Amino acid sequence: MAQQNLTTTVTEFIFLGLTQNHQLKYFLFMVFFIVYMITWVGNFTIIITVITDHRLHTPMYFLLANLAFMDVSDSSVNAPNLLSGLLSQHKTISFNECILQMFFFHFIGGAMAFFLVGMAIDRYVAIYKPLRYLIIMNRDMCVGLVVLAWVGGIVHSAVQMGLLLQFPFCGPNILDNFYCDVPQVIKVACADTHVVELQMVFNGGVLLIILFISLLISYTIILVKIRTHVTDGKRKALSTCGTQIIVVCVLFIPSIFIYARPFKKFTLDKVASVFFTVIPQMLNPMIYTLRNAEMKKAIRRLMNRMFFSRRKLKT
Repeated sequence: MAQQNLTTTVTEFIFLGLTQNHQLKYFLFMVFFIVYMITWVGNFTIIITVITDHRLHTPMYFLLANLAFMDVSDSSVNAPNLLSGLLSQHKTISFNECILQMFFFHFIGGAMAFFLVGMAIDRYVAIYKPLRYLIIMNRDMCVGLVVLAWVGGIVHSAVQMGLLLQFPFCGPNILDNFYCDVPQVIKVACADTHVVELQMVFNGGVLLIILFISLLISYTIILVKIRTHVTDGKRKALSTCGTQIIVVCVLFIPSIFIYARPFKKFTLDKVASVFFTVIPQMLNPMIYTLRNAEMKKAIRRLMNRMFFSRRKLKT
């Protein structure tokens, strides 16, 4: 497919994808297909388990189920494009679909970043105010944290799209990536984008850095409190906070690498993109289930109920 002329308004984009090596494409397809399936199965298992098991009707697991929903939503924005691009010679997307993809990507990704702050607040209250934990982290508080995260995500995304769409786009229409994102698409604009790029870096990269540093400080304070004062359930508290720190680092560090700098091409851009668009969504359920004894017991109870219900239906 020919590249759009520089004087022609762009109507579609062509993705170069992760690689042009056909054998490597098929291998990567199998790898990322397995990752995508694990993401869906793992996160839906968490959601169903939390909903059906009354023992998990607590603030922490309510937030965990919402994180799992965000993981499923986030993985569904870019992973299908990644998989289909690995099987096709030329992967294209219309201009409107590209804008829509970017909007939902930044909407859900922004919501997840803000939501992790909410989960840190939950752990802070659990460690510093254990006797008042259920009073402070009541249903209204938990729902409020979820709503604020989604509102923050949609505001962030709306600002990014508003800054981007003020420009005319005239090509070239080739994106060296496997999905639409601001750093690549803004380069297609036929205007000086320097000032707007700085505004986007502030709205994206600087915000990510502030949230990341805030989260690291919060978890450091929590861990110090656990090690020096908490006696009952110390191992469980350390495990819970440790898993959340891993989730924060895996999500934020690649995102900061992409968005907290001028939008110039680097060789590690695609690797970083894979890390924060595909990998964290798979790791979250694995980390929380494998390191959480209560969740593992609840999943076993769910499996047992499903097994016995099937046996009753057969008899």
